[in-house]
Amino acid sequence: MYKKLSRALFMLDPEKAHGVSIAGLKSGLMKMVPADIDPILNCKRFGIDFPNPIGLSAGFDKNGDVLDALLGLGFGFVEAGSVTPRPQDGNPKPRIFRLEEDKAVINRLGFNNRGLQAAVKNFAAPRRNGVVGANLGANKTSDDRIADYVKGLGALSPYADYVTVNISSPNTPGLRALQGRGELEDLLGRLMEARAILPREREQKIPLLLKIAPDLTDEDKEDIAAVASSSGLDGLIVSNTTITRPDSLKSAHKNEMGGLSGKPLKKLATEALRDMYKLTDGKIPLLGVGGIADADDAYERIRAGASLIQFYSAMVYEGPYLAYHMARGLAKKLREDGYKSLDEAVGAKAKS
Repeated sequence: MYKKLSRALFMLDPEKAHGVSIAGLKSGLMKMVPADIDPILNCKRFGIDFPNPIGLSAGFDKNGDVLDALLGLGFGFVEAGSVTPRPQDGNPKPRIFRLEEDKAVINRLGFNNRGLQAAVKNFAAPRRNGVVGANLGANKTSDDRIADYVKGLGALSPYADYVTVNISSPNTPGLRALQGRGELEDLLGRLMEARAILPREREQKIPLLLKIAPDLTDEDKEDIAAVASSSGLDGLIVSNTTITRPDSLKSAHKNEMGGLSGKPLKKLATEALRDMYKLTDGKIPLLGVGGIADADDAYERIRAGASLIQFYSAMVYEGPYLAYHMARGLAKKLREDGYKSLDEAVGAKAKS
């Protein structure tokens, strides 16, 4: 059915098609499927119980408009954002491009969202049980981008299960500079101070994650691993979109500016994950993202060191119930290979 529907959606501008998808989820007419699919997929990460390790990455639901509906599509967790303190329109249109021949997407959205006030209202609204993360961004014109992240943490931490600091989008000029060692130490230092004085509405401090780029030098990765390990960071999301363009790309849109996601990102993102797993000695939970489109991809990323995985672009090509089918396939692979739990498989290839 989705193949027939996707033909109609693909006739629309990508951003308009995305709006139709959000409207469809808001309608309440979509069939809901469970997230707790098989006990072998149940896991605990940074103090949170996940029904399965497959999540929706930030970018689809920028304002938290359809959190409840997304949790009904089989996802073990959903991450919404990126949210900036003040509303912003983002970059000029067109700014999303489907690379259909490559099963990829290029976007240069630029943190378009309605701001913290709208996001807080959505995150605070009643929803079904499920794990929800808030992804934070910084305003393009901000004089103090670290202060933007601190403000977002304070506003959304009462309503989210974890918070992600996104410093790796290529579509906000200068943002990726925060991945440098000195800048990162300042960023995480101020965030940890802010977290320490947040009102305690839960048993533990809210988990704080950092989303990094795949386009990092070996020295960058070493610095990030060192700062993450010493700062008390709860997890790393590896990785965001890439500004590189593989020679394999066939689409006429391949040279558009922006971040590339989808199948062509798979190799680069997997290599970045392996490197970070090694550099952190497997002691910090890693979320594997980039080029994950089926159970084989999810299984490969988990065995490479991912404690959880996320996707978004693959849903454009494979449909809204991809998480449910991926989780079922992943459970089957774990059992076929003799694993008794998901944890046994995390980093298994890196350890062998």
